[in-house]
Amino acid sequence: MKRIHKILKKNKYIKIKLKKIATNHLELKAKINGIKGSFILDTGASNSCVGIDMISYFNLDATESETKAAGAGAVDMETQQSENNLLKIGDWKTKKCHLVLFDLTHVNTALTQHKAKEVHGIIGADILRKGKAFIDYNKNTLYLKKTKK
Repeated sequence: MKRIHKILKKNKYIKIKLKKIATNHLELKAKINGIKGSFILDTGASNSCVGIDMISYFNLDATESETKAAGAGAVDMETQQSENNLLKIGDWKTKKCHLVLFDLTHVNTALTQHKAKEVHGIIGADILRKGKAFIDYNKNTLYLKKTKK
C-alpha cells in the first residue's frame, strides 16, 4: 500500500484526512467561499449538497431549481442551487463548485441520534470525479488530484 501512496504523491495527488464517525460515515473539513464547514463524504450522492439553512453562512448565491432531491429516506424535497463557488478541501480547490441546496434536517437528525455531530453538507461524486479521487478506507484518507492553475 505504501507504493500506491508514493505513486499518488508523485502524480500530484493531495492527501486529505477523513474521520470515521459514529454512523460509519467518513467526515471531512472543507471551506466554501472561505468559510469552514463539516461534510460527509458520500460516493453515492451524485451532487455535493449544502443545507438550505447555510446559504448566508457560506455566502452562497442561491437560485431556484426544478430538481427534486432524494436520499437518506427522504424524497421529492425542494431544492435550490448555487453555481461557481470556491471549494477548498485541504490543499485541493476548485472555483467552479456547483452545490445543490436542500433541507438536511433528516440527515442531521440521523447523525445526532447516533451521537455524531451535525454536518453542513455532503461532498458527492461530482467533486470526487472532478478531483479524480482515490479513497483509502483502511487509512481514512482521501486523495484528490491537484488542479492545474
